[in-house]
Formats: sequence, structure tokens, C-alpha cells
Amino acid sequence: MKMHILDGGRLAMKKRIYVPECSDKAEMIELPVIAILFRRHDGNILYDTGCHPSAATDAEGRWGRLANVMQPISDHSGNVIDSLGALGLAPGDINVVVNSHFHPDHCGCNEFFTNARFFVHERELAAARAEDAAMQGYMQGEWDHPMPMEGCVGGHDVMGDGLLVTVDLPGHTPGTMGLRAFLENTGQVLLVSDAVSLRRNLDRDEVPKNAWDAEALLDSYKVIRKIEATGAMVVCGHDDEQCRSLKMGDDCYD
Repeated sequence: MKMHILDGGRLAMKKRIYVPECSDKAEMIELPVIAILFRRHDGNILYDTGCHPSAATDAEGRWGRLANVMQPISDHSGNVIDSLGALGLAPGDINVVVNSHFHPDHCGCNEFFTNARFFVHERELAAARAEDAAMQGYMQGEWDHPMPMEGCVGGHDVMGDGLLVTVDLPGHTPGTMGLRAFLENTGQVLLVSDAVSLRRNLDRDEVPKNAWDAEALLDSYKVIRKIEATGAMVVCGHDDEQCRSLKMGDDCYD
């Protein structure tokens, strides 16, 4: 099994959302958006699908007022579809998609994977279908497509061999879900998405302002630390410094 970290877009957001000590209300930080591809003998699995390609050129048309909070970097054209293409893969080659949650920078390309089965935490599916879903950052057009969507819980064995197992990490949203991978040479990798957007949040017990439930997020930090203590490499959701240190694209982990 090989793990490829893919470019899923790039965003600018106010730094104080993630860094409580930031007093400058106007200061912005750039956040990479990533998706992770697992290539196996029995299929291709994606964890998250990044931003829709149109968000880079017409964010307001795609996301409405959310584009004022989460601003795509206009001169960054990277997206998951092109990233897969660079590896010789088309959307139809993806067999399974696991969505960490349903915010549009994590499920924006879902619509392209028409041959895939989809997994998301059952609490996330319920939250995205709730009456106040739009107020919570969910956009039906980003995630609600004709492909099979299965609600699951933590501990779900994605391919049935124990090598890709979901982990409950609520707090950022009700059903944020990590993925624990076991690679032959690299060892354990824990993909945590926005349960830890920036590594400093985990290290300092910082709760970003966009968290749905602060106490649930702090409990998820404990789960992540426990798994990390077993030797797992933790891959954060939007940490630019970490991202620059990771293998990307065809330079994979195995």
C-alpha cells in the first residue's frame, strides 16, 4: 500500500481563528488543503477530496458568503483532480472515498468520483442534513450526490484488512473522523484533518474559534496523543510548515 499526499487547494484565513494569542484582527495565514490517496492492489482510496476546482477562480459563486471567511488563493490552481492526473489516475479510478467531515474544503471534489463508495461518520451525515446545516458551514451541493454514502463510526475497517481504520475525533464538527493507516515501511500514520488544523493547536491545547465543541475537541487531542505515543506520524489538516516537510504527489510513503 502506498500513500500519496495530494494538493487539494490553498486558503487564506484570519490567523486569530487558529492562534488565540494573535491580537491583529486583520492578519492572515495561508493554509494548505490536502487529500490523501492510498494505492492498493485491490483499489484506490481517497481520504478527503479538497476544494472544488472552481473555488480558485470564483469562490463566491461556489461558496457564497463563506468565501469571505475562507478565501482561496487565486494564483494557486492545485486541486485533487489535477493531482490525481499527475499520477496517471482519473476520478473513475477511485473506488472508495472517506470524508473526514463535510466542510467544502474537504469534500469539494466528491461529485467527480462517480464510481466510488463514500464513508463519513454517521454524526456528520446527520449534522449535514440538519435544519441549521448551512449555518454550521455545510453546503448540500458539496457533499450530497447520487453515489452511495454510508454513515459509519470510529473503528470502521475501510477495506476489511485492518490497514485503514477510522478514528472518532469530534470537536471541529460533530462527526470529524480521522483515518489510521498502517504502512509496511513507514509504519503508522494518523490522518487527523481539522481535528488538528495546526500542529501548535495540539501541542498547546489550543481550541480554534471555528470549533463546534471545545471540550469534545480537547478530548480528541487526548486520543491523538495516545495514538501518537505508539509511534504514529500525525498529519494535520492545514499546517503549512508541516506540509512543506512532507512527501507530496508521486513522492509517496509506503
